[in-house]
Parts: sequence; C-alpha cells; structure tokens
Amino acid sequence: MSEHVIPRRVYYAIFSTLIVLTGVTVAVSFVDLGPLNTLVAMTIACVKATLVVLYFMHARYGSRLIWVMLGAGVLWLVILIALTMGDYASRGW
Repeated sequence: MSEHVIPRRVYYAIFSTLIVLTGVTVAVSFVDLGPLNTLVAMTIACVKATLVVLYFMHARYGSRLIWVMLGAGVLWLVILIALTMGDYASRGW
C-alpha cells in the first residue's frame, strides 16, 4: 500500500494558517459585531477544522471510503444540530 507523501512545507503552511486563524479569532472576539459574533467565530472554526481533517488526518488523499465516512459524520452532525436547534426554538421562554 503506497501512501501519498506530502512535503513538509505544506504542513508548515497549514500550521501557519491555523495559527493566523487563531489570532483572527482572538482579534474578532474583541470587536462587537452584534449577532454576527457567533457566525464569524463558527466560520473560522469550520475552516480550521476542515484544514485539520484534510491535511493532518490525510483525508484529502484518502480513498472514496474515507470520503463516504467523512460525509456520514458531517451528515450526522448536521442532524444533531438541527434537532438541537428545533428543541431550542420550540421552547416557550
């Protein structure tokens, strides 16, 4: 079984990007964006998670089965979030 060899500079570039995005997250936390604070933070977190899964977990160069399992996990996460938000929205405060 041959594995795809990723150059070290790619890892360093992804790591640097993750550090910069962490700094952006901290910087944005000090800015009052109103209701957009959560949206911006979640967007940055999703980008960081995607980079980690694609490069550090080697999903980018994985087989089709890896992509199916990754898609199933994301689908399950969406279902759980939808059910949680449905419960939260239906409560009478």
